[in-house]
Amino acid sequence: MANFPFDIVGFDLDGTLLDTSGELTASVNHALAKAGRPPLTQDDVRPMVGLGAKYMLDQGFQKTGVVNADTLKEYLRILLAHYGENLGSSSPPYPGLVNVMDELDAMGVKMAVVTNKFEGFAIKLLTNIGMIDRFSCVIGGDTMGKGFSKPHRAPIDEMVRRCGGGKAVFIGDSIYDVMAAHNADIPAIAVSFGFLHQPVKTLRANHIIDHYDELIPALKQLDASQTFPLANRREDSV
Repeated sequence: MANFPFDIVGFDLDGTLLDTSGELTASVNHALAKAGRPPLTQDDVRPMVGLGAKYMLDQGFQKTGVVNADTLKEYLRILLAHYGENLGSSSPPYPGLVNVMDELDAMGVKMAVVTNKFEGFAIKLLTNIGMIDRFSCVIGGDTMGKGFSKPHRAPIDEMVRRCGGGKAVFIGDSIYDVMAAHNADIPAIAVSFGFLHQPVKTLRANHIIDHYDELIPALKQLDASQTFPLANRREDSV
């Protein structure tokens, strides 16, 4: 690993490691069916993913009729219960991921997951698809306490601490992922194939990849000391 610039590679989960849109669509449709609403397609749901289950369900209700706050709260519980019972049912890894993880393992690089999904859901999902043992730690949106999920730097700092320290990089598909990395003074790589809510170039990551085959070359090109300009950080997220 002498010529490899990083000791730790961190990953976001939904839209970065795994395409979870299939099972999320199933859970949204389960909740909609309970409410007597028509189902949505996976293409309908994919743009709703990445900003939390409440947002996803709210968008689903907006597409199928009137939204009521009390109704939304009731059916959010139904959605989450269904999702928790079916984790791993339809969440394949993105193409090339397994091969790149094998390469990182062979170089002695530690891998970790930092997600805004509940830690329990993240661990259960990774366990059910047989990937949990690949990661040194899994940090969820509730791990560090309220107010300390991405884009706050705290979960990235905790990832580095749990991995034993060293030079780290973070990979994700959202502005929260990039901001969390840069707030923690580490470089960020954005994936163009995730659940993007804005053009990938506007995320201002240090590098963009279109396929996991590009990850190792991209990491080798990055300077591990490269950070994000202070002027582009959000003061309330550090």
